[in-house]
Amino acid sequence: MKAKEIRAMPQSEIESKISEFQDKLFKQRIQKSLGQTENPYKIKQTKKDIARLLTILAEKRSENGESEPNTKNTPTGKEK
Repeated sequence: MKAKEIRAMPQSEIESKISEFQDKLFKQRIQKSLGQTENPYKIKQTKKDIARLLTILAEKRSENGESEPNTKNTPTGKEK
Protein backbone atom coordinates (compact mmCIF):
# COMPACT_ATOMS: atom_id res chain seq x y z
CA MET A 1 0.00 0.00 0.00
CA LYS A 2 1.45 3.33 -1.03
CA ALA A 3 1.51 6.43 1.15
CA LYS A 4 -0.24 8.44 -1.56
CA GLU A 5 -3.18 6.02 -1.50
CA ILE A 6 -3.37 6.14 2.29
CA ARG A 7 -3.36 9.95 2.43
CA ALA A 8 -6.40 9.99 0.13
CA MET A 9 -8.40 7.87 2.61
CA PRO A 10 -10.53 9.29 5.44
CA GLN A 11 -9.41 8.61 9.02
CA SER A 12 -12.08 6.03 9.69
CA GLU A 13 -11.00 3.96 6.70
CA ILE A 14 -7.35 4.14 7.78
CA GLU A 15 -8.32 2.90 11.25
CA SER A 16 -10.24 -0.03 9.76
CA LYS A 17 -7.28 -0.87 7.49
CA ILE A 18 -4.98 -0.89 10.54
CA SER A 19 -7.15 -3.45 12.31
CA GLU A 20 -7.41 -5.47 9.09
CA PHE A 21 -3.63 -5.55 8.67
CA GLN A 22 -3.11 -6.42 12.35
CA ASP A 23 -5.42 -9.43 11.93
CA LYS A 24 -3.54 -10.38 8.78
CA LEU A 25 -0.20 -10.14 10.63
CA PHE A 26 -1.53 -12.33 13.43
CA LYS A 27 -2.60 -15.01 10.96
CA GLN A 28 0.75 -14.81 9.15
CA ARG A 29 2.65 -15.28 12.41
CA ILE A 30 0.56 -18.34 13.26
CA GLN A 31 1.22 -19.80 9.83
CA LYS A 32 4.94 -19.16 10.28
CA SER A 33 4.98 -20.91 13.65
CA LEU A 34 3.22 -23.90 12.12
CA GLY A 35 5.64 -23.95 9.21
CA GLN A 36 2.91 -23.29 6.65
CA THR A 37 4.11 -19.94 5.33
CA GLU A 38 5.03 -19.77 1.68
CA ASN A 39 6.71 -16.39 1.72
CA PRO A 40 8.11 -15.10 5.03
CA TYR A 41 8.71 -11.66 3.45
CA LYS A 42 4.96 -11.04 3.62
CA ILE A 43 5.22 -10.64 7.41
CA LYS A 44 7.82 -7.91 7.01
CA GLN A 45 5.72 -6.18 4.36
CA THR A 46 2.61 -6.31 6.53
CA LYS A 47 4.53 -4.74 9.44
CA LYS A 48 5.68 -1.93 7.17
CA ASP A 49 2.14 -1.35 5.93
CA ILE A 50 0.87 -1.10 9.52
CA ALA A 51 3.63 1.37 10.41
CA ARG A 52 2.87 3.44 7.31
CA LEU A 53 -0.84 3.53 8.17
CA LEU A 54 -0.15 4.52 11.79
CA THR A 55 2.25 7.27 10.72
CA ILE A 56 -0.18 8.84 8.28
CA LEU A 57 -3.04 8.52 10.79
CA ALA A 58 -0.93 10.39 13.36
CA GLU A 59 -0.20 13.09 10.76
CA LYS A 60 -3.90 13.49 10.00
CA ARG A 61 -4.77 13.67 13.69
CA SER A 62 -2.14 16.33 14.34
CA GLU A 63 -3.46 18.38 11.41
CA ASN A 64 -6.95 18.26 12.89
CA GLY A 65 -5.72 19.03 16.39
CA GLU A 66 -6.91 15.73 17.83
CA SER A 67 -4.99 14.05 20.59
CA GLU A 68 -3.63 10.59 19.94
CA PRO A 69 -5.07 7.66 21.90
CA ASN A 70 -3.05 6.11 24.68
CA THR A 71 -1.21 3.15 23.16
CA LYS A 72 0.82 2.15 26.20
CA ASN A 73 0.78 -1.57 26.97
CA THR A 74 -0.01 -1.18 30.64
CA PRO A 75 -2.90 -2.96 32.36
CA THR A 76 -4.55 0.26 33.52
CA GLY A 77 -3.64 2.30 30.48
CA LYS A 78 -1.80 4.79 32.69
CA GLU A 79 1.87 5.62 32.64
CA LYS A 80 3.92 4.86 35.71
